[in-house]
Amino acid sequence: MLAATIGKIGTGETLKFAANFALSAAGACLVLSCMETYSQGGDAFQRWRVGASVFTACLERGARLMRWEMALPSGNREVIYWPPNADFADIAVVRGGNPVLFPFPGRNYVAGERFFWRDPDGVKRPMPLHGLARQGRFEITASGADFAETRFLPDAFCRECFPYEYEFRVRLRFAELSLRIELELESKETQRDIPWCAGHHFYFGLPWHTGLERADYSLDAAAKKVWRHSADGSLVPFAGVALPANFGDPALADAIFTKLKSNTVVFGPKSGEENVTLRIGEEAVPDAWTTLVTWTEAPTSPFFCVEPWMGPPNCTGHKNGLRKVAAGATESFLVTVGLD
Repeated sequence: MLAATIGKIGTGETLKFAANFALSAAGACLVLSCMETYSQGGDAFQRWRVGASVFTACLERGARLMRWEMALPSGNREVIYWPPNADFADIAVVRGGNPVLFPFPGRNYVAGERFFWRDPDGVKRPMPLHGLARQGRFEITASGADFAETRFLPDAFCRECFPYEYEFRVRLRFAELSLRIELELESKETQRDIPWCAGHHFYFGLPWHTGLERADYSLDAAAKKVWRHSADGSLVPFAGVALPANFGDPALADAIFTKLKSNTVVFGPKSGEENVTLRIGEEAVPDAWTTLVTWTEAPTSPFFCVEPWMGPPNCTGHKNGLRKVAAGATESFLVTVGLD
């Protein structure tokens, strides 16, 4: 690997890169992947170029992967969408990229009151929508031409919401046709368990073909149960979505799928070409409460979210999908996004 400072961008801003090189059959030097770092508006950004793919992130702000873009003969394809002119003052609510959901995804409730949870000792504590990580600060602990590792830096409010001793890490591995993200929770407790139920909120660009609409794309999740999340936090069975479903179906805009018969979720054009494949975990059949959420903001939004979660929303209330890390132990949640 080669690391170097190659120039300036803007006023006083330095672009740095790390690259992997390999020798071709002819003995020429071929760049396979590289990482660039730069600053803009007071924030640090990272960019990885791996073959035809470019991944852009702001890892110190919520470990946020912002965009995955591919250069194709027909033009650029935004696999993971990031909006133009995004407001970094409140990055947590930007509709794009992959917000990391930790320690609990979705809305949590105590006696019907949302944005709270009751810890194992019975203490009622605040818990913002989708947890603490997406608006939190991270530090980059390792990075290279095709990977990065970050560690969550909880502040006083985070410690009030989630009063445990732990390290939460986000690891990313980039390839030309795939993205691998591991969420890892290491307990620093000496006696008590730590509850958790992390997840991802991928904003996939859709549609991605000129002339096609949402209804021209379908999702197959092989799920046996579909739910809605009610206003009091309970899960309500929902029969309004049949799989495979097309993305033009309004019922798919806010659905919760569980009892997945396979850890592989596939979506793409009905022609079956250029599919996106999600692999949730490493077991061929995930835990019964491993969850897939589908969501979008509006019928005309240029994205559709396909979100793998460890468990459904309000897991702290109904306990389904809620995991516990024993004192001194480490657990992880692995998701891979691939292009076929």
